[in-house]
Amino acid sequence: MGIQTEIAKDLLRIKAVQIKTDKADYFTWTSGIKSPIYCDNRLTMSFPEIRKRIVKAFVEILASSNYQPDVIAGCATAGIPHAAWLADELNIPMVYVRSSPKGHGKGNQIEGLVEKGQKVIVIEDLISTGGSSIDAANVLREEGLEVEAVFAIFTYGLEKTAVRFKEEGYPLHTITGFDHLLQALVDDEEITDEKKQELLAWRNEL
Repeated sequence: MGIQTEIAKDLLRIKAVQIKTDKADYFTWTSGIKSPIYCDNRLTMSFPEIRKRIVKAFVEILASSNYQPDVIAGCATAGIPHAAWLADELNIPMVYVRSSPKGHGKGNQIEGLVEKGQKVIVIEDLISTGGSSIDAANVLREEGLEVEAVFAIFTYGLEKTAVRFKEEGYPLHTITGFDHLLQALVDDEEITDEKKQELLAWRNEL
């Protein structure tokens, strides 16, 4: 079993990712979009064996690339713990990026010490449209850091999201995603291949 499928099954097992195959029961996103999938990867924090696998997967992505980060940056809030665990594994500094500047004190948007010219990997838990992680990467870039890539646990795999990251100049690497999740459900006979194709069609129309 590959790491993509293994972690997809982990997320299903702990109900961090849930699937509803009946359109009448679809989840409703904040945007109003009706979705067969709901993700809450924050639940992985409560399962040491799963969060360790996630860190291992991030390390494997780094090992297969030419990235040499000086610092790991977590997106507030769900990316913060995974950024901390990865930075600890690599024994390098870690910071996090707020969604907006702090409303008091120094008004920081980046918490932690950064220096111009440093190379940074941005960590997010979930990629849908990619807006929050791209915003965080832009904040770091504006501070003079070189954003090598964005890493995330899970992606919906939207084509328009891939295009957006490419346009912004940020390579995107994810451990697992919607396609691996559906295949895991087929393998476990939780859904049919016909239902898998129906759900892929839903995703591809977004």
